Amino acid sequence: MPDSMPQRADYRHFQPIITRWHDNDVYGHVNNVTYYSFFDTAVNTYLIEQGGLDIHDGEVVGFVVSSACDYFASIAFPDRIDIGLRVGKLGNSSVQYELAVFKAGEDEACAAGRFVHVFVDRATNQPVTIPQVLREALQHLAV
Repeated sequence: MPDSMPQRADYRHFQPIITRWHDNDVYGHVNNVTYYSFFDTAVNTYLIEQGGLDIHDGEVVGFVVSSACDYFASIAFPDRIDIGLRVGKLGNSSVQYELAVFKAGEDEACAAGRFVHVFVDRATNQPVTIPQVLREALQHLAV
C-alpha cells in the first residue's frame, strides 16, 4: 500500500470514465478486476491520442508485464470517475505507470495502481527502444 493516500494533485493527466451497469458485482460495487480495465483504458487512450500509438498496424506494441492495485473506498454504477495517470519510471524499453481512481470532484483516491509496459516489436515480440514520439508523450507524465 502507498505510504499516504494518493491525491488528485499528484497526477499529470486524467481520463474521465463513466461506470457501467455491468461493472458492479453482486456486492453492489465495482468489481476489483474492472479497475484494471479502467487503468488499461486510461493508459492506452493517452498513448493513442498523445503518443501516436497505432494499435492496429504499428510496428511497436506494449505488453503489460506487471500490475497491482490497492483499494481504499468503493465506487459503484453510476459513479463518474477520473483515472489519474503519471509515469513513475521511464526506461529504455519499459515504463511504469502509476494510476489512481478518483470519484468526479473528489481529491482523495478510491484506489491506486501501477503497471509496467514493455514495448516490443509486433512481429518478433522482442523488446525495443520506446519510439521517440511515445517517449516524449510519456516524459510529460513523469514525476
